[in-house]
Amino acid sequence: MVENSFDSRRRRDRLSIMAELLDVAREGAHKTRIMYQANLSFAQLKGYLTLLIDLNLLEAVKTPRRTIYKTTEKGLRFLQSHREIIELLTEGKENDTKKANSLHLVKRGTRVSLL
Repeated sequence: MVENSFDSRRRRDRLSIMAELLDVAREGAHKTRIMYQANLSFAQLKGYLTLLIDLNLLEAVKTPRRTIYKTTEKGLRFLQSHREIIELLTEGKENDTKKANSLHLVKRGTRVSLL
């Protein structure tokens, strides 16, 4: 499971939010559940769902009552890669998942720094 990367001092990065949405939808979830568990507004959720569906990371399965969103195989690979990148970036550092999920790459001129 993806740890909640929300930190009151920092904004979550786009890839972490995408990973969180895909993790919630692993077994299938309704829009409301995804929105609350990922702590997003409805407008933000709509944008991310559209993006994830367009990238074939998430599928929308229509049922007679509601639409269920489910992570695709490609989405599961994205989740695994995201975890591996976080582990790689935090190797040799304190094993604190909150810090790991709040890492940000910042480009300043030609230099890239890890915050």
